[in-house]
This record gives sequence, C-alpha cells and structure tokens, in this order.
Amino acid sequence: MRNKGYTLIEILVAISIFTTVIAAPTGFFVIALKGQQKALASQEVLDETSFVLEYVSRALRMAKKELSSSQPCLTNGYGFNYETTRDGNGIRFKSYKTPSVCQEIFLENGHLMETRDGGLTSVPLTSDGLWVEKFKINLIGESQSNPDGSFETTQPRVTLYLEVKGIKAASPELQPVLKIQTTISQRNLDVMW
Repeated sequence: MRNKGYTLIEILVAISIFTTVIAAPTGFFVIALKGQQKALASQEVLDETSFVLEYVSRALRMAKKELSSSQPCLTNGYGFNYETTRDGNGIRFKSYKTPSVCQEIFLENGHLMETRDGGLTSVPLTSDGLWVEKFKINLIGESQSNPDGSFETTQPRVTLYLEVKGIKAASPELQPVLKIQTTISQRNLDVMW
C-alpha cells in the first residue's frame, strides 16, 4: 500500500528550492534598485554643483578691477580685483555688468548665497536638497601692487573648493558627497591703470 502524501524531507527540499529560486532574483532586483537610487542622487548633486560652480566661475572670471576711490566695493581699496570675506567663506568683487554693482558670494547655513546690493538681501544659489559643507577660497594676484609697493605681475586667480552633500534622501547611503576644486583666472589682463 502506497501513501499519497509527501514526506517532511520532500517538503523541506521543495520549499528550500522555491525560496532560492525566488529570493535570488528578488535580491538582485533590490540591489539594482538601490544602485539606481544612489546613481540618481549622485547625478543630481553633480548637476546642481556643476551649475553653481559654472555660475560662480563666470562671475569671477568677468569681475572688474576696483578703480573707484569714492564709493569702493572692495574694502581693500583701489586696484584690487577680489577680496575674501566672512573668514575665508566668501568672496566680494565688482560685477562686470553695467552699471557695475558690488557682488558677494558666501557660505551661510549650508547654502551658497549671493548678494548684489551690499548685503541687504541674499539669494540662495543652491537648493534645499544640497548642503554645502565647505566653501574655501584662495586668492593669488588679487591686487596690482605687492606690500613693498612693487607692481604685481601675476594674473589674478581664484581657487574655489566646494564640498557638498545631497540631503534629499533619508538614508545616509543615498546622500552622496562631492568634493570639487577649480581655479579661475580673470578674463581681462591685469594691467596697471
């Protein structure tokens, strides 16, 4: 006489094979989905950082030299191209647009900000989904004269360092960090006026 049921071993083997066949593709799908989310988050951070850096670079490259002694934009005085502000977390310069205005780009509360009216109103250059950890500035050749009074022959250059983090996602592994540095030289030749 033969029983029509399955033994415990047969059931366990069938369940383990079924679980393996279903779990493996599901695991691959979950890993692929997380990878896609991370890639999209990184791309979003890169896109926004690229836009901001391009905007700031253009403004700095086109900046005018301070040639006004009556109402100077730069507190360093006549003949300067740029000056750092806010303990090295900001830069002030004369805009190339007519009429020329005093423009400042600085780090405030995790956002890059811009002001064009002497600091009365600030406009964010970065969205709420991007947190700027660091914004450092190094100036080379920003004036026409050296401290000893001799003529500065170095073309003005600004080196910017940005460290940004995407903060839209709740999980830390989906918050990419991007560190980027660029050097911008002034477009117009720095000649003695």
